[in-house]
Amino acid sequence: MALLEVKNLHTYFHTMDGLTKSVEGVSFSVDKGVTLGLVGESGCGKSVTSLSIMQLLACPPGEIHQGEILFQGDDLLKKTPDQMRRIRGNDISMIFQEPMTSLNPVFTVGNQIMEVLMIHKGMTEHEAKEKTISLFQDVGIPDPARRVDNYPHQMSGGMRQRVMIAMGLACDPKLLIADEPTTALDVTIQAQVLQLMRDIKKKTNTSIILITHNLAVVAEMADFIAVMYYGRLVEYAEVRDLYGNPKHPYTHGLLNSIPRVDKPKTAEALPAIPGVVPNPYNAPSGCKFHPRCKYAQRKCVDEEPPYVLLPGSDSHYCRCWFPVQD
Repeated sequence: MALLEVKNLHTYFHTMDGLTKSVEGVSFSVDKGVTLGLVGESGCGKSVTSLSIMQLLACPPGEIHQGEILFQGDDLLKKTPDQMRRIRGNDISMIFQEPMTSLNPVFTVGNQIMEVLMIHKGMTEHEAKEKTISLFQDVGIPDPARRVDNYPHQMSGGMRQRVMIAMGLACDPKLLIADEPTTALDVTIQAQVLQLMRDIKKKTNTSIILITHNLAVVAEMADFIAVMYYGRLVEYAEVRDLYGNPKHPYTHGLLNSIPRVDKPKTAEALPAIPGVVPNPYNAPSGCKFHPRCKYAQRKCVDEEPPYVLLPGSDSHYCRCWFPVQD
């Protein structure tokens, strides 16, 4: 049994401008000890998918219209708010995009982690502080005994992100959702944070959903990659299969936009995918990627392709009428 199974998830937002279908028919699973990379441009539904799993959507205007989210066989959508509070932070944790807006500015970073430990693990204040210091040491925060008394504004961006990782790992979760954990960090700190997450996975066998728009980053971490576009999964495969044999034109475009060390430098700009993600209130007909696709044909305009397992593969899925051939 998979640790997490998302089945036919539809998440909508009711706004003054109309109905926004942010996630439509998304399905995937995550086994224990596996890292899934969820990639795509901004506005493709990655973060909304993660917030749907955590049941952290503002309702209204948000609404999980249909679908199942099975965690260890139990449907999270059938849980009461109290039951979800016991699961969040304990069995499923999340590292949010921007730690400065996720950490409370009026409490020390140590107190914010101690609260998690006292609520979920029943620790005393002294035990929680000792555990927090140990967590800070594990995530590479220098002088952890002093740093627990710092407020968020007294720490650098990299240190705040390490605090968020420590908070996410405080209760030894079975599943860690990392939403753009390195976006706001410089390249050196990015590498340190990714190495830290690799070490954590190796040490605790934690499953990870790594959400990012950066295919170069996810290549270092993921076992499987799911590519999202306009609220839909358009391709899913093992990481080596997807990088070595991408089938969807959107995946091709993302991969071609990455600088490569095995190609000589030229004065030409990197290839870019033309256009932008379509307006959520004015969806194109047929395949949602066809206005930006150089391979689009009449059928792509008229009919939306199904999400199917490719012939000859046991794990490579694609949503395209005319998958790219080698």
